[in-house]
Amino acid sequence: MPASIRIVPFTALLAAIFAAAPARADELANLVNAYRAAPGTCDGRPAAPARALAIEPALSAIRITSGTFLESALQRAGYEAEHAEAITITGPEDARAAMDAIGQKYCRILLAPDFAAIGTAHVGDNWLVVLARPVVMPPLPDWPDAGQQILALVNAARAQPRTCGTQAFGPAGPVTWNLQLGQAALAHSADMAQKHYFNHRQPDGSQPPDRATAAGYRWRRVGENIASGQRTPAEAVSSWLGSPGHCANIMNPGFTEMGAAYAVNPQNRNRTVYWTQVFGTPR
Repeated sequence: MPASIRIVPFTALLAAIFAAAPARADELANLVNAYRAAPGTCDGRPAAPARALAIEPALSAIRITSGTFLESALQRAGYEAEHAEAITITGPEDARAAMDAIGQKYCRILLAPDFAAIGTAHVGDNWLVVLARPVVMPPLPDWPDAGQQILALVNAARAQPRTCGTQAFGPAGPVTWNLQLGQAALAHSADMAQKHYFNHRQPDGSQPPDRATAAGYRWRRVGENIASGQRTPAEAVSSWLGSPGHCANIMNPGFTEMGAAYAVNPQNRNRTVYWTQVFGTPR
C-alpha cells in the first residue's frame, strides 16, 4: 500500500487524527537522527550533516484532531516552541518504511539546522513526526538584581510625561528601593508560582496591603502590579507600561518607594515567570 504523506507547518490546519498511545515511535526518531548525521544528498545535492535532535516525550504525546492547529496541540502538550513542523504519514508498516517515505521528499525539513527536538508517534497505519525549536528562556539574574533592573526602568519611565490609557501624567520623581516591599513582592510571586494562579488576592484572602504589612512595611499607600510569562525585567516593565492601570501605578507621583521580584516554580514545565512590583508610601 503506498504511503500517504502530509507536511504541516507550525500554524497550518491538521486533518489527521491520532488518538491512541504511540507504539515503537522512537525508532523513527532514531532513524531521523541517523539521517541527519549522514544525509548524503538532499534534492539531488550533497547535504551537510546536522546535529542530533533530542527525543522529546511531550512532542511524542501530541494528539492532533481534525480542525486543530499544531500550535494549539503544542500548547496542550505543555511544549513552548518558537517554530515547529509536523509530517503525517499513512501506510508504512514499520519505521524504516516510514523513513524511506519521507527521507528525500522532506529532506530539507528533516535536515533543518534550527530544529533541536523531535517527537514521533505511531498509531495503526498512521505515523506522526514533529520537529521543533523550543523557546529558550534567557538566564534571569537573582531576584534582587532583577528588582534593581525594574527600579531603573521604572524611574526612567517616570522621568518622562506619559499617557496611561486616557489619563495623562507629567514626569514624576524617582522611587527608591525598599527591601521590605521587595520581600512582599517575592512572597506573592512565589505563592502564585507555587499554586499556579494569577491574581492580586491570594487564596487565603490576603491583598497587597496585607503582604506589605506582613513584610514589616509601615505604609500610608500601597499599590501592586503583577505579570506572568515575560522573560526579562524589561519585558515585564514594558507590559505594565502598556496596560493603563499598571502604567498609572508606575507614574503615580504619590508613590515614593518600590520593591519588585519574580519567582519560577521548577516543577512547571513551561518555566513560567511570575513578576510582582509593589509600590508604597511610608508613614
